[in-house]
Amino acid sequence: MTDRLDGKIAVITGGTSGIGLATAKLFADEGAHVYITGRGLDALKAAEKEIGGNVSGVQADSMNNADLDRLIKQVKAEAGRIDVLFANAGGGSMLPLGQITDDHVDGIFGRNVKAVIFTVQKALPLLGKGSSVILTGSSASIEGSAAFSVYSASKAAVRNLARSWILDLKGTGIRVNVLSPGPIRTPALLDYAGDDLAQQQGMLDYLSTRVPLGRVGEPDEIARAALFLASDDSSFVNGTELFADGGQAQV
Repeated sequence: MTDRLDGKIAVITGGTSGIGLATAKLFADEGAHVYITGRGLDALKAAEKEIGGNVSGVQADSMNNADLDRLIKQVKAEAGRIDVLFANAGGGSMLPLGQITDDHVDGIFGRNVKAVIFTVQKALPLLGKGSSVILTGSSASIEGSAAFSVYSASKAAVRNLARSWILDLKGTGIRVNVLSPGPIRTPALLDYAGDDLAQQQGMLDYLSTRVPLGRVGEPDEIARAALFLASDDSSFVNGTELFADGGQAQV
């Protein structure tokens, strides 16, 4: 433990599994008190237990503005500020052009764009000089992917939110950056292959062939990249996109 976030207050949306959970565990280990959100109460309680300490779980759906208001109200009452905001909640599904529906577009942009906008905007009064905002992007934002166009477009939008927001926040000392993973071994990724373990492994093997490092990433590896953006080590890093993708989108 290096205590790189000693005494910091961190908020991580979508903190009950995958990248969000791994990051919450690392932030807590590094000295932060972490607020995590999740839609399911059982998953939230399980995540709190796994993190072990320095954590407060808040049942909230980032697509619900009333839930976000309740989250920010609780953080304000208990901590008074936010030093690190990781707008991580999101996701998506696959549909090719010709089959895209209103619900598909609204759902993905609602989770990945609208929810991110209002998460950050509602947290803004609690952010101050030296605060770090991290938005979860994706290497898909700069790659073409069959049947993944809506998700990819939503993550491209997230990238521009950071570019524009650092101009809106000029002079405040608040930093905004995007962390863009490639394929990461998370429950959400494995869901694409269903419950069959052989199919899951086959998908991971295929994805590994597209990554110059020859493997998919692990949630802990993304958490360590998030720690860099959250800590004072990145004090002059602002408006950038940090790819943690094994080189997939870089060649």
